[in-house]
Amino acid sequence: MIKKIYLIGNPNVGKSVVFSRLTGVQVISSNYPGTTVEIAKGYLRLDNEKVQVVDLPGTYSLDPTSRAEEVAVSLLKEFSKEEIAVINIIDSTNLERNLLLTLQLIEEGFPVVVCMNMCDDAVHRGVHIDIAKLQELLKAPVISTCALTGVGIKLLTERIKEAKSCPKGKLDHQQRWLEIGKIIELVQRLEHRHHTFREIMEDASVRPVTGLLMAAGIIYTAFKFVRFIGEGIINRITDPVFINIYQPLLEKLSIYWQEKGFWFHLLIGDLINGKIDFKQSLGVLTTAPYIEFGMVLPYVVSFYFILSLLEDIGYLPRLAVLLDNLLHRLGLHGYAVIPVLLGFGCNVPGILSTRVLESKRERFIASTIISIGVPCIPLQAMIFGLLGKFGGLYIGGVYLVLFSLVIILGIILNRILPGYSPEFLLEIPPYRFPPLLMLWKKLYFRIKGFLVEALPVVLLGVCFINILLYYKLFDFVTAIFAPIVHGLFGLPKEAVVALAIGFLRKDVAVGMLMPLGLTANQLFIGATLLAISFPCIASFVVLAKELGLRGLIKSTLIMLGISLIVGALLHFAILR
Repeated sequence: MIKKIYLIGNPNVGKSVVFSRLTGVQVISSNYPGTTVEIAKGYLRLDNEKVQVVDLPGTYSLDPTSRAEEVAVSLLKEFSKEEIAVINIIDSTNLERNLLLTLQLIEEGFPVVVCMNMCDDAVHRGVHIDIAKLQELLKAPVISTCALTGVGIKLLTERIKEAKSCPKGKLDHQQRWLEIGKIIELVQRLEHRHHTFREIMEDASVRPVTGLLMAAGIIYTAFKFVRFIGEGIINRITDPVFINIYQPLLEKLSIYWQEKGFWFHLLIGDLINGKIDFKQSLGVLTTAPYIEFGMVLPYVVSFYFILSLLEDIGYLPRLAVLLDNLLHRLGLHGYAVIPVLLGFGCNVPGILSTRVLESKRERFIASTIISIGVPCIPLQAMIFGLLGKFGGLYIGGVYLVLFSLVIILGIILNRILPGYSPEFLLEIPPYRFPPLLMLWKKLYFRIKGFLVEALPVVLLGVCFINILLYYKLFDFVTAIFAPIVHGLFGLPKEAVVALAIGFLRKDVAVGMLMPLGLTANQLFIGATLLAISFPCIASFVVLAKELGLRGLIKSTLIMLGISLIVGALLHFAILR
């Protein structure tokens, strides 16, 4: 049974990147006793067992010529060879230079797995290595990887258990180099070639500077298309259907309604200026279906279409790699970007998709961050409608507050939460044009899942709100919380109803701020509070399902505390 895994290789072969791919987001760095040589340790889940991974200092051979190399060699000998595995990282573009250390490790009888890193760079330079032949000659598992993008890392973890001790007689220095020359002749072939346009784009999208510029442009364009497609569906399909076909039917029904009592209020809602207003009437047959199908569904369709397109093209995995370092600081890894992006469409599938994260700790951090700092498309649409007339500064302010909260909250949770966050192993596909049939199937199942999760909640939520309004039960809630809302947040007591309704449906709650005659600053505070406070009841139910009762209580207390702090700070910074 493997008790420890050592990573060893020449300097500058990408060893640290391989280490970060294999281990979790929590890495322990410490100096070797009596030296200034730093050793990094992390953990890898291997066959459901937690195995420590040690990143040894860079070394050219097992005959140490520096203090760092002495530390590397001494650490290798801490455990018996039957209890360890040694991953030898090799730069595929410099195979000849790297093989000296490989042969020494094999000669000494260490159980070795050879990781041929930087395979993409080797191909770009016209260096072709016969991996099967190299494996046959070395009599050790050989895996081709690109740690930068994650290619081959999953296969590397699967083959660690194949590492076996096969000691061979020691060669002197000259004999080793003669053997290296023979190996190179048999396994390596060189040719001159130029990068293709696809290869150039694949490389650029994962490198820090060009990758971030591309990410900013792609995300901006994606959301522009989401809004363009969503507004196009609303203006050309849903609004004409509701206004020209559905509204006349409801108005005829309301005319023949003998008594405008409880059932009229429940099903139709309030008449605004004598007419049905789908946004404000709050009826089960008026506002509920309009919110779901007229306002929300068009944006959900457009968002999932663009998301599926980016996913199938092969860009989302690269975005995950690009943001991996940032998300590590928040207690997550790069692939957590997928649940976050899904959360921008709807928090429900965003929270559900945190299941791809391996530990409870990661799922709690991701779910809490999504609930607090990721506004869904319907909420964003209502925020734009509420604050858009006052200028982009207010809308940008809401996003700035949310982004700051995500960063600060993630860093704090990563520091205080106990537990282990393993690395998620992700294979990076090449860029390709997605099959349209698969794209439409994925879109269909995502929209179907959204409707199944959200539609019953919206209908029940509007129904519940109407009952509370009809029997004036919100007056009781208003009386209790009005002093807090007014004194702490600077909002009128009428805003209590909107904030309370935010628990059921945030976009509806934001819409209820419109007729209150609030100033631009008050609307900014109200919209921000609704964005960071309790998620809608559908997300709340999913949170309970995914995190359990204990996790739900912790997440709820965090939301309450942040809402009170942020609301008070905004009030005293803006209104005072």
